[in-house]
Amino acid sequence: MKGLYVTVVAGLLLFPHTGQAQQDLSRLFADSTASHLPVMATFKGTTLVNLQTTKTLHAHDLLFIVGHRFGDFAGSNGGGKTFFGMDAISDVLIGFEYGFSDRFTAGIGRDKGAPNGVSEFQTQLFYLTGKYRLLDQTGDGHIPVSLDLFARGIFSAAQRQPIPQSNIDFQHFGDRWSGSLQLLLARKFSESFSAELIPTYLYRALTAPQDPHQMFALGAGFRLKINKRMAIIADYVQPFRSTASQDYYKQQFNQHFYPPIGIGWEVETGGHVFHIEFTNATSILENQFIPNTTTSWTKGQFRWGFNLTRTFTLAKGAAAEWKQ
Repeated sequence: MKGLYVTVVAGLLLFPHTGQAQQDLSRLFADSTASHLPVMATFKGTTLVNLQTTKTLHAHDLLFIVGHRFGDFAGSNGGGKTFFGMDAISDVLIGFEYGFSDRFTAGIGRDKGAPNGVSEFQTQLFYLTGKYRLLDQTGDGHIPVSLDLFARGIFSAAQRQPIPQSNIDFQHFGDRWSGSLQLLLARKFSESFSAELIPTYLYRALTAPQDPHQMFALGAGFRLKINKRMAIIADYVQPFRSTASQDYYKQQFNQHFYPPIGIGWEVETGGHVFHIEFTNATSILENQFIPNTTTSWTKGQFRWGFNLTRTFTLAKGAAAEWKQ
């Protein structure tokens, strides 16, 4: 299974840029392409709070990404003593993405790695991403949805810690790898409202006891436009962890797993997209926040954070989508 996962991720990252696969898929829907114009600006950013969106970069655009999550806003670890989480940093991400074509975007970055409240956690996470647009929703309804394929491969460069049966006791090079594969299905219902569904597959080479190597999840999110520059964004992920695994952590550690839920305020100004957001997830990358969120909104264990992206256009001609 590890070989299959690596093959899928590598195949996406090295996807040919000729667009032949897209053309073949589009023929299933198209009898004439002249009137089937794609819907613009389904999402303004490449992410919502925790989840990816179907937005890909224009060809030769470079995207700079900064993500930040603070500590618990309330609860036993938050409140005034930590200035509502600002004294604590749970996770930080810095990355770059580049549009090789209007349909294919690839990225690279580094993430701190965040505690999960259950066991040791992996840090010093370097990643590669690939996102390919398979279908564009059209304004005349001929193609009703947009469809992307997204993959992320993650490598932990942290020093091995000889803690038996932990996810940081790296015995082999392959133990350091994890990642995700997602199908992004989105629809712009009106000028103000867009939503998406995200079936997700996770693979982690090294996990703690009763923490599965493979996991499926289903995510959902939306964007509600308030005015030309501002919107409300939100997302939710339901991990499908086995009952046996959940019972084990309840009995051994008195720990419960919760779905990651995020809500935020989006501000878009030309090439900048800025999110101020609240989420119970402590981490930013899918391999951590989907399987191992043990913090609950109802206990005050949510945190505020932000995502900031800046697009640099490296080719002549402005991106039309930013003008929508």
